[in-house]
Amino acid sequence: MPENPYTPPPVVTVPISDTLSYLALGDSYTIGQSVSAKESFPYQLTTQVPGKLITTPYIIAVTGWTTDNLIYAINQDTNVKGKTYDIVTLLIGVNDQYQGMTQANYRIKFVQLLNTAIQFAGGNKNHVFVLSIPDYGVTPFANGNDSKIGPEIDQFNTINHEETAKANVNYVDITPISKQAANDLSLVAGDGLHPSAKMYKLWVDKLAPEVYREFKK
Repeated sequence: MPENPYTPPPVVTVPISDTLSYLALGDSYTIGQSVSAKESFPYQLTTQVPGKLITTPYIIAVTGWTTDNLIYAINQDTNVKGKTYDIVTLLIGVNDQYQGMTQANYRIKFVQLLNTAIQFAGGNKNHVFVLSIPDYGVTPFANGNDSKIGPEIDQFNTINHEETAKANVNYVDITPISKQAANDLSLVAGDGLHPSAKMYKLWVDKLAPEVYREFKK
């Protein structure tokens, strides 16, 4: 008798409900200075939101950028003109503090960048995620000057937190995580200043649930 033909079982996969585009705006903390691109927080985020396929992030960020530099770069980048993205992250301000720029200027320029981020998100404030400025005062680079650097970073974070709240945009406070580097040098990259991949993972552990919450609605 002929054998019954074999019918393979259906392939079962976890459904991906959305494919999301992603724009990341910032400075060295966004490009992942001193770690590989795949270890930076934007790239780690792309694999950490359940049920969502996040495309390769488009990143506008360079080490040393202030708010003024980021504004200029966005205006010059023809690749993003007229485009919108499903997810937009914004982390900017450490170089404003480091270069001694005024907090008044930071507030003005941060608000401008926050409004730009909202525009890139198609006007959907729920899809914009502001990250606080890390405290680099606890790193070896700071050479024990955290008593000066830490309070100044806190002042700049007070500004970005206030303005983010006014705009009703998501705010993810990763500064306490950055302070853990005071007692755990595995959270610092080899340059003694920037976060390691391990620290970026801790940021994403806090950021990803916020992204998931907004996109499961």
